[in-house]
Amino acid sequence: MRILFVMDPVDRLAWDKDTSFAFMRAAARNGHEVFHTELHLVQNRGRVLSAVCRPLTVHPGSPWLASGAPVSLEIESLDAVLIRKDPPFDVAYLRVTQQLDFVKQRVVVMNDPQGLRDANEKMFAFHFSEFMPRSLVSSNPKALLDFMEEVGGKAVLKPLDGAGGSGVVVLNQGDPNCRSLVDVWTEEGKRLSLVQEYQPEIRIGDKRVLLLDGKPLGAILRVPRADDVRANIHAGGNVVPTELSAKELELVAAVGPKLRAHGLWFVGLDLIGEKLIEVNVTSPTGIQELSRFSGRSVEDDVIAWIAERRRQLPAA
Repeated sequence: MRILFVMDPVDRLAWDKDTSFAFMRAAARNGHEVFHTELHLVQNRGRVLSAVCRPLTVHPGSPWLASGAPVSLEIESLDAVLIRKDPPFDVAYLRVTQQLDFVKQRVVVMNDPQGLRDANEKMFAFHFSEFMPRSLVSSNPKALLDFMEEVGGKAVLKPLDGAGGSGVVVLNQGDPNCRSLVDVWTEEGKRLSLVQEYQPEIRIGDKRVLLLDGKPLGAILRVPRADDVRANIHAGGNVVPTELSAKELELVAAVGPKLRAHGLWFVGLDLIGEKLIEVNVTSPTGIQELSRFSGRSVEDDVIAWIAERRRQLPAA
């Protein structure tokens, strides 16, 4: 296959952590060609989509990637497009999903552009609110502060479009900073924010469950630093092996079909204390850690799934 990664510049990749690099390495290992482009390099003439791309060579040692000379490729000449741009989901991201709508019937696009537009990573979890901690989305500072009192005087406040733990803070009743934090996060009542009941199990860790086509590939446990409430790897969380409990398997089974219905093929669920916190669909990470703990290259399963799905599509 010929596989295109639409994402940030490749020099930002961490070879030993990034899931995107693991996918590139697995694709090359299985004999596929790998290309890279950025959002602003995609264009369409009518419904014909093209992009200025660079072929990538994946090396077993450092430097881990080498970029070839840029070349203009029609997207329909490729077999798969992996949208791996990190959040936030901004206007540039929106536009490229609209462009990729033109080719998704003939090229494997992961995740589905429409699904990415529909599934805000915080809001989409509310489709499964029965599995969530008590949560409120509001731009009303008083409502957010009242909610904190309602859930026992401790809650977690988040921006709706953050990623990697960015902007996540704990609100404690009696802290004189609470009102100011809520005002800043809501832009004094003009922007929606999410507040959730604090989960003390965060000290044990935050489970990242990776799903492929609605079914679990496995899970890792991200343990926060002693001086931080965020367990994200990007924020310094330590990663250890874990398994899913019976209740968590029930949760995953409930979420999987809706993910498939939206074309959200590769997804990372975040669970704390057996409760659903977020549904990560833009560029979920964690597969390198999962592979190390499981003793096999889990990313090969994803590349094999893409190849099988490509065989099911009409020939270009």
